[in-house]
Amino acid sequence: MNGSKTGNDEIIGFLNAGPLDPNTEVVVAPPAIYLGSTRSALNDAIGVAAQNCYKVAKGAFTGEISPSMIKDIGCKWVILGHSERRNVFGESDQMVGEKTKHALEEGLSVIACIGEKLEEREAGQTEAVVFRQTEALLGNITDWSRVVLAYEPVWAIGTGKTATPEQAQEVHDSLRKWLAEKVTSDVASKVRIIYGGSVNAGNCKDLAKKPDIDGFLVGGASLKPDFVTIVNANQ
Repeated sequence: MNGSKTGNDEIIGFLNAGPLDPNTEVVVAPPAIYLGSTRSALNDAIGVAAQNCYKVAKGAFTGEISPSMIKDIGCKWVILGHSERRNVFGESDQMVGEKTKHALEEGLSVIACIGEKLEEREAGQTEAVVFRQTEALLGNITDWSRVVLAYEPVWAIGTGKTATPEQAQEVHDSLRKWLAEKVTSDVASKVRIIYGGSVNAGNCKDLAKKPDIDGFLVGGASLKPDFVTIVNANQ
């Protein structure tokens, strides 16, 4: 929940100016009220995502938006299951799965978020939590080419704490092996698993070097020109 017309114009300005690594897919996710204006002003090569959507096309769900509305203004992505949707607004694993199913059926691509809280990590439950959250998605996904998984340890979001590259790689590697068992080895090898949690210009290159980290879900750092440095972390 960040942004204003003036602030967004500044962000759009430095993104359009780049230069951005042409081998890196970039998607930005402003609040819903700014989706249309952002899509209109951004370079076509940069995707635009909603931060959330509901699980049905229309109806008496005041305050919600649907995948068809997101598509209607030219946006092709949605973030679902973000830790704040789960932990602040109480969305269940089942709800995230149902939203994912509907968004994919409507033709959107989905960035599906998973991740553990601090007490869960300290209790040694990281894998159990991440696997449980991903399990709720499996039966709702028929086209994995339009799904990106985002591992975002809740304890590292907005706290200044970051999972070390080794900690992040360990979870990504475990998740990929789990997907090979639960889905197919082809899906496990091809699906993009990105990392989110206090990613910044200072740590992005070390994270990007890890073999199973395919990109980043960037929070506060995406509001600053340093975001261009993060986009170009693989160069």
